[in-house]
Amino acid sequence: MPIIDKYVRTDFKSYEDFILNFKIDVPDNFNFAFDIVDAIADKTPDKKAMVWCNEEGEEKTFTFKDMKEKSAQTANFLQSLGIKKGDRVLLMLKRRYEYWFCALALHKIGAVLIPGTHLLTHKDVVYRVHSAGIKMIIAVYEERMTEILKDVRKETPELHQIISANGVYEDWIDYSKEIEKFSKTFNRPQGKDANTKDDPFLLYFTSGTTGMPKMVMHNYSYPLGHILTAKFWQNLTPESLHLTVAETGWAKASWGKIYGQWICEACIFVYDFERFHYQELLKKVSDYKITSFCAPPTVYRYMIKEDFSKYDLSHLKYAETAGEPLNPEVFNQFKEMTGLEIKEGFGQTETVCMIATFPWVKSKPGALGKPSAGWDLDIVDDENKPCLPNQEGHLIVRTHHKNPTGLFCGYYKDEPLTQKIWSQGIYNTGDKVYKDEDGYFWFIGRADDVIKSSGYRIGPFEVESALMEHPCVLECAITAVPDEVRGFVVKATIILAKGYKASEELKKELQEHVKKITAPYKYPRIIDFVDELPKTISGKIKRAHIRESDKNRKSNKEK
Repeated sequence: MPIIDKYVRTDFKSYEDFILNFKIDVPDNFNFAFDIVDAIADKTPDKKAMVWCNEEGEEKTFTFKDMKEKSAQTANFLQSLGIKKGDRVLLMLKRRYEYWFCALALHKIGAVLIPGTHLLTHKDVVYRVHSAGIKMIIAVYEERMTEILKDVRKETPELHQIISANGVYEDWIDYSKEIEKFSKTFNRPQGKDANTKDDPFLLYFTSGTTGMPKMVMHNYSYPLGHILTAKFWQNLTPESLHLTVAETGWAKASWGKIYGQWICEACIFVYDFERFHYQELLKKVSDYKITSFCAPPTVYRYMIKEDFSKYDLSHLKYAETAGEPLNPEVFNQFKEMTGLEIKEGFGQTETVCMIATFPWVKSKPGALGKPSAGWDLDIVDDENKPCLPNQEGHLIVRTHHKNPTGLFCGYYKDEPLTQKIWSQGIYNTGDKVYKDEDGYFWFIGRADDVIKSSGYRIGPFEVESALMEHPCVLECAITAVPDEVRGFVVKATIILAKGYKASEELKKELQEHVKKITAPYKYPRIIDFVDELPKTISGKIKRAHIRESDKNRKSNKEK
């Protein structure tokens, strides 16, 4: 019997069947490492769990037995250093395979995993150690990382050790050398040392687009919530070889590189690279016969500029995207080039996949899809009254009767903030959306990003989508600029595609293009051409940063 069948029914015949009859059974003592990974290892020890490769040409294949044994050695090693249930441990391991050994080990011990990207600064790390009470850091050994972590322990007395995954640096402990001293067996903790489904499991720092990062806490039931993500959005099976483009410090890694995928008994493919080159990524999809591929819209925007005939994509059966809405133009071009429809998925660091184009749901280019089963979603106006079809409003999750599996527990050490966005049985996601007559959800923008100009409300995504249809636009961001007459006007910050040069004539051409594609009042009255867009460490465009830069620029001119 497939492991997944212990927790959920999977043979739904329609979207209606899925919505009415889907239910996740979460055991009181569920532990992903023991109940999924070790259980698969005991059943089919030689089944591939991960294929890993890097830019240098190294390649490794790990079975589920390997994962069980390596995580057991790591758990024994970490326990010998004093890590116990409830301790917080920060992993800064990029895409190295040690991340999976360490994550599973922490789950087995009952410690709290805190993923962190290698792009964090020294200040970022100190903030995280202080805020979360981090006891240990396990990091990649490289020049930049040693510089980031230099003197961190002097500033953070709560931090006991720094472990290096692949080398030795000063007083760091050598992970690869030390774990070989420990047993490949780790018994499941019992009694007070055992975890429950409600215990702290994983803590994510949000990307901090509008302020200091928030600490998003998930409990031990969280992996089972990703059954929606992997089985019903990514459509994975035990025969799948799945590639999600994400570094392990991003929440997207939890969505696509470990939990739901292994619950489906799929094999994950990990390509460890420093800088993104879409040609190399396409080559990996071709050479390794990837069957399922998930990437943010930015990756697809670059990929469709390439000649796909140079690659064998015949094994690719499913393509998905999440992180930001996908522009219809990218959807249409990818389908024309591959025959595949990119399946949209939507959620947050605080959730699993809440909305998606599920297998039974017909794609609508530009639409997010329909709600996930088990998630009571609604769209309400400023007075919390349900919106009519095609009326924009706030996306909320109703939790009066039960929290859906995969919804976060709250913001760690910040009850006031938790209460602000989640009270009286309603979690306000902070996203503005609308629903059409067919029940599809459409993204407008974060509540703070919606532009009010001359009495009109303009969602940045619609204008960005219109601009993306022009061949000169590689990436763009829409923001608001204060205006004495209109209140605000629309500004476009644009990265040009190869072969195009900025000019006043091109600005006018793009303005006329937007007027033809969408309502004339939505066209960008201001256009800036730039070499790069400000982004969070998770790759999302920092529109707040663009607005702040405009504000500072205006202030300096006035001086």
